Amino acid sequence: MKFIDEAQIEVHAGNGGDGAASFRREKFIPRGGPDGGDGGRGGSIFAIADCNINTLIDYRYARIHRAKNGENGQGADCYGRGAVDIELRMPVGTVITDAETGEPLADLQTHQQKTLIARGGKGGIGNLHFKSSTNRAPRQFTRGEEGENFKLKLELKVLADVGLLGMPNAGKSTLIRSVSAAKPKVADYPFTTLHPNLGVVRANMNRSFVIADIPGLIEGASEGAGLGHQFLRHLTRTRLLLHLLDVAPMHEGADPVKDARAIIAELRKYDESLYEKTRWLILNKMDLVPEALREKTAKDIVRRLRWKGPVFCLSAISGQGCPALVQSIMQYLESLGPTTPVTEEPENLAAPLT
Repeated sequence: MKFIDEAQIEVHAGNGGDGAASFRREKFIPRGGPDGGDGGRGGSIFAIADCNINTLIDYRYARIHRAKNGENGQGADCYGRGAVDIELRMPVGTVITDAETGEPLADLQTHQQKTLIARGGKGGIGNLHFKSSTNRAPRQFTRGEEGENFKLKLELKVLADVGLLGMPNAGKSTLIRSVSAAKPKVADYPFTTLHPNLGVVRANMNRSFVIADIPGLIEGASEGAGLGHQFLRHLTRTRLLLHLLDVAPMHEGADPVKDARAIIAELRKYDESLYEKTRWLILNKMDLVPEALREKTAKDIVRRLRWKGPVFCLSAISGQGCPALVQSIMQYLESLGPTTPVTEEPENLAAPLT
């Protein structure tokens, strides 16, 4: 199953049924009077958040969703039947906007959250309701209202407390494997991560947070280089960003400081609010640096970057330094308030891209 995080659909709510203009006709009952019933309401369309769904792939191929119309009213005081509502189940974290106006309509952030996205039309009124002492044979009735129609844009933004930033092969997937039960693909070539991965990190039995790993960024991502900016939307809900740097790059001449500046520049091009989020610097793969040079290497990188925030030196593959990082993150998140509620601990909340 492909991981699809955006789609465009059309929703058409049902029209209301027409009211009836009818008169009672029975033997031995002259002038029976009006008995036209009301029309039924058209079906509405709802969006429901479901934590068991993790991709918008169903809406990539099923683009038009149409509810049925209400039935027309009939004689003998018979009202038309209302149409059944349609419920569209979407992943938690889906943002629904009007594709034509850009107006946000819904943000599904909790499991089973239900939102009306297209209202069905009201049924028309039959002539039964128009009778009076002066109008004993009314022929008036009203038509049913039209249902709402929208073209909608769906965007999935995963819910996580902490997001990982970095160049390809900086060690983001290795870190999330080290601190959580998630098992994203890890290999010695760039862009092994092709879709977001979520992991639940447990600081102890009763304290945990959710961490998100996205595909690596490279310089020029705003112009489409690499995988572009398309996955940065998944970091917009996070409260803390971890900027991973590979202090021992495989390629000679590679400069971790230059890479870090390129990532920061791309972040700012994408979204100023994302650029302003709190970021911690994580110097990864310190086990590949000679022990005598580790402190000097770290200080040199911090000085050249003019980094003012927290800095952590660790080795994601061996786990060295990871427990201290986890505890520091937990303390920081608790200082901000409740973290993302954890209902389960899956290996990977995002479906693989095939």
